[in-house]
Amino acid sequence: MLSLEHINLRRGASLLLEDANFTLHQGQRVGLVGKNGSGKSSLFKLISGELDTDAGQLFRPADWRLAMMAQEVPALPQPAIDYVLDGHQELRDAERELARAQDNDDSHAMAHAHARLDTLRAWEQPARAATLLAGLGFSEAQQQQPVSAFSGGWRMRLNLAQVLLANADLVLLDEPTNHLDLDAILWLQQWLVQQPGALMVISHDRAFLDATVGEILHIDQGRLKRYTGTYSDFERQRAEQLSQQQKLYEKQQTQIAHLQKFVDRFKAKASKAKQAQSRVKALEKLERIAPAHVDSAFRFSFHTPKRLPDPMIDLEGVGCGYDGQPVLTNVTLNLRPESRLGLLGQNGAGKSTLIRTLVGELPAIGGHLLHGPDLVIGYFHQQQVDRLDAKDTPYQLLNREYPQWSEQQIRNELGGFGFHGDEVFAPIGRFSGGEKARLALSLIVQRKPSLLLLDEPANHLDLDMREALTMALQDFAGAVVLVSHDRHLLETTVDEFLLVADGGVRPFDGDLDDYARWLQQARRDEQAEAKADDTRAPVRDDAKQRRQDAARRREQLRPLKKTVEKCEQRLEVAGRELAEVEMLLGDEGLYTDSARKQELADLLARQGQLRNEKEEQEMALLEAMEALEEAEKAVNS
Repeated sequence: MLSLEHINLRRGASLLLEDANFTLHQGQRVGLVGKNGSGKSSLFKLISGELDTDAGQLFRPADWRLAMMAQEVPALPQPAIDYVLDGHQELRDAERELARAQDNDDSHAMAHAHARLDTLRAWEQPARAATLLAGLGFSEAQQQQPVSAFSGGWRMRLNLAQVLLANADLVLLDEPTNHLDLDAILWLQQWLVQQPGALMVISHDRAFLDATVGEILHIDQGRLKRYTGTYSDFERQRAEQLSQQQKLYEKQQTQIAHLQKFVDRFKAKASKAKQAQSRVKALEKLERIAPAHVDSAFRFSFHTPKRLPDPMIDLEGVGCGYDGQPVLTNVTLNLRPESRLGLLGQNGAGKSTLIRTLVGELPAIGGHLLHGPDLVIGYFHQQQVDRLDAKDTPYQLLNREYPQWSEQQIRNELGGFGFHGDEVFAPIGRFSGGEKARLALSLIVQRKPSLLLLDEPANHLDLDMREALTMALQDFAGAVVLVSHDRHLLETTVDEFLLVADGGVRPFDGDLDDYARWLQQARRDEQAEAKADDTRAPVRDDAKQRRQDAARRREQLRPLKKTVEKCEQRLEVAGRELAEVEMLLGDEGLYTDSARKQELADLLARQGQLRNEKEEQEMALLEAMEALEEAEKAVNS
């Protein structure tokens, strides 16, 4: 078993864990939770051997094989499926042993290596790797593509596949669902339930935790506490403990007030001095109970919309797509103030395309699309988060939008999204993905939208912020269209589902369990069709044609990638030159020495020119990145 005994763990000056104790037996499944920065990832690094304890001892069985997701993947030339097979270290060791034996013509060593490979069932591993990759959304053709051909999010899926193939005794998964869509998450939880090893997982997806773990390990104010049951069980138990703690705290405060009142009244009286002194000693000896508090810093709500047009958006026979090429056809949809819709569908089916058409980023292809008068849309998407100016601060963003607000009002608004104190003046470039997402949500709230179009708003948000978003959406007075892989968010905020599939949009009569069954059936149908194609007379090789088409589309990505690289280089040059000019403008002598007026004027003119150039390059880069992203979607679909 894995054992932590009286562990202290620091990162810098911060004490993350104090006197922590924990044991993990083979086959146990544990969810690790706690607010951001509490030490969850550091605990994983401690268990894996990347960090050392500051006090206490960690015992891990010497024969335990451990697998943990890497956070980065280099742009390797090897095929994706080979990269995944590298995760099975015993398999690769045995293969290398066989290769050495063959090079040395050592028959005894070859027999030993073959025996190892037989024990590992080496012949099954490529098929297992292919199954893993298929479940995580990789087509057969994509499995043969080089790792370098995939974006960062898809490379993280490859890392996850490596870990799952490793046949480890202990699997450590740090936010495995962050880069997955709902389909892949549903598949992943089924795989994890069946794997026999011990599991520790960090996740902000409560439904995923409920489905995959039987215990919760909670890090709270440097303490490690274990709870039996799912995440939902943990929430109930913790709520009961906090309630009991608060009652004890309030009772003790009454007792303290009573003692202190006696001391204050009689400590100056000689006849009561002795009794007063005894009360003082009683107060000093009292072991204080801390007030109960939940460590969530997030409380916000969407403001009441000024108007609720009816209908908000009306689509009739509309096509949705790019450059006149529809991804979805004949879409008929009527959004009213009471509409609360969740979009379901496989990756690349067109969910984001539909939302971008609703918001007006993409023009409708045929049909009729009408926006209601004075419709205010609150639109959240990851590109919007990525576009936040790295040099801006949360305070500057809101102050620019609402110059009439006082500093305190701005602070109050940002406080509900977890920005306190000097954080409101911190550059956005230093923020994590979750902090940027919170900031983007705060900007949407201030617009007082009547319609929310939310494309994966929970990405990078922790459990507390997801719960705050859930509560805010439940109380929102307008309409909602939501795409999310967070099932709890979907189940608690929308009233009906639409299925985006087969080039169209239709109502889905069922819940998320029904959708999971629909996905399984769809996969079975695809496999059956593939087998039928293999046995059918080769009058027309559609599968081969699709692979050739996909290869052509991948070839089309090259100039788009080069365009992105050129834009990045130009933006870097413009930014560097602007920084140099602004450093020169920091010279106080420019403003006090009359002989340098022309130099000052030239520098100011150059500053303005470079700012315009930088802004133009930023827009060009965004456009290039969007074009590349859409092309990648087409390749992956």
